[in-house]
Amino acid sequence: YHTPVLVKEVMAALDVKPGGKYIDTTLGGSGHTQEILKNGGKVLAIDRDDEAINYVRGKLKRWIKNGKLKLEKANFDRLAEIAEKNGWQNVDGILFDLGISSHQIDTPQRGFSFQSSGPLDMRMDPALSVTAADLINVLSEKELKNLFFKFGGEKKAGLISRIIVKARKRKKIETTAELAEAIGRVIKKGGHLHPATKVFMALRIAVNDELNSLSRALSQAEELLKPSGRLLVISFHDGEDRIVKKFIHSSLLLE
Repeated sequence: YHTPVLVKEVMAALDVKPGGKYIDTTLGGSGHTQEILKNGGKVLAIDRDDEAINYVRGKLKRWIKNGKLKLEKANFDRLAEIAEKNGWQNVDGILFDLGISSHQIDTPQRGFSFQSSGPLDMRMDPALSVTAADLINVLSEKELKNLFFKFGGEKKAGLISRIIVKARKRKKIETTAELAEAIGRVIKKGGHLHPATKVFMALRIAVNDELNSLSRALSQAEELLKPSGRLLVISFHDGEDRIVKKFIHSSLLLE
């Protein structure tokens, strides 16, 4: 389903204690959650993706049955509400493993990747009303340019936006392949990245409101931790990194 790449580092940093309470805000395939459970911790695990919740519910029945694992399908920006509902305050550790899972990338119908053609969707929670196709076909050239630059760091955002607006006048862009091909016809591959890579990342972040959700969740996480509790955030994106560092700096100043 998904194998996290920093399990050993996460476990060392969390310093899991038997009977301790932990929150995995990004359950995914449960790689981190399983390790916490195996080391004696109790876990409240959250994910906004129905597929992840259903997969883990079937895989970790024993832990759910004995009360060591609780699952909640939700965006982690509702962290405080979910913790209160489950009696999960004064926790020993909270983990955020940000970004996208390999399962989401490898499932064409989810629309996260241009490796295989699928609907231009990108919703982590299928209940969200706006898809990537909606943004691509409705936003103005200027709005698309700002989106690609702000969330993807795409230096050719202006040119790509013009390409997209021109292409959608001929035919609505509905699939991942159509979007990637439209970009690839004008922007040639340089280095190891496909020319559509940053555009796809920017669209995913916008569709799922990832950066705002992270900002809201971090302040809630701080309130849920014990004085000696540990907060871990794994990020792979400059925007996420800035938000986390700004939050930590502000928290230290307030102490």
